[in-house]
Amino acid sequence: MNESTARRPAYNRLLDRAVRILAVRDHSEQELRRKLAAPVMSKNGPEAIDATAEDYDRVVAWCYEHGYLDDTRFVSRFIASRSRKGYGPARIRQELNQKGIPRETSEKAMRECEIDWCELAREQAVRKYGEPLPREFSEKVKIQRFLLYRGFLMEDIQEIWRNFTD
Repeated sequence: MNESTARRPAYNRLLDRAVRILAVRDHSEQELRRKLAAPVMSKNGPEAIDATAEDYDRVVAWCYEHGYLDDTRFVSRFIASRSRKGYGPARIRQELNQKGIPRETSEKAMRECEIDWCELAREQAVRKYGEPLPREFSEKVKIQRFLLYRGFLMEDIQEIWRNFTD
């Protein structure tokens, strides 16, 4: 740590760091707190910030107050991003849970999003296995296993073959 950063209060350094972190992409509160608590890399290696729990709380409150941190906005953008990458609702819910988002918030956002999960599951299956999708049981099981791994619900997966027309 050089002299100029050593003299700056921990709160100011945390606030600068929080704004830089949130400028890249939205984060959940839990993610931001974890990143703020992580040691800072410097020329001499990782250095811990000598901040108190009150400093962290003040920084998070400031970020909420000024609109830098918003869990609802984070959830809606995260759902859109992960669905574009081909993940289903179950996987997205689990990832949101790992990021510290309350279940009610994620469920509300999942209901409000306008994503056709059945169509998305079909697109992923076609992308991986080609058109037309196989009709043999053993091949269907492979596709189901793949889509379940990607986080799609069994009812959406089964809908793929229900809507199948020759």
